[in-house]
Amino acid sequence: MRSTPRFLAAVSRSQPSRLKKPAVGLDHFIQRGRVLAFWREVVRALNKIPPSSTRNELHNYARTEFERHREVSDLQHIRYLLSTGKAEFETMRRYIDEQVAG
Repeated sequence: MRSTPRFLAAVSRSQPSRLKKPAVGLDHFIQRGRVLAFWREVVRALNKIPPSSTRNELHNYARTEFERHREVSDLQHIRYLLSTGKAEFETMRRYIDEQVAG
């Protein structure tokens, strides 16, 4: 059986591609970039701690928090989580600086 272009076009229209993600607005795109930048900042700070169980625990805690809120799509909630996460991270950064210095 030979596929015709008309048949292929009909099939592609009836079945949405699994590869395409839904489009997000500019605000979501910007917030996503801020969240990813914050994640990189956290990971870089944790990598300054010498390998230890404390480092692993802090990394697991940060990853769990990011994963727990992965599906949040409300912009106000994302902004709130980002600001509270940064405040909590500043407390953790003081601990990290003590670990690196000491």
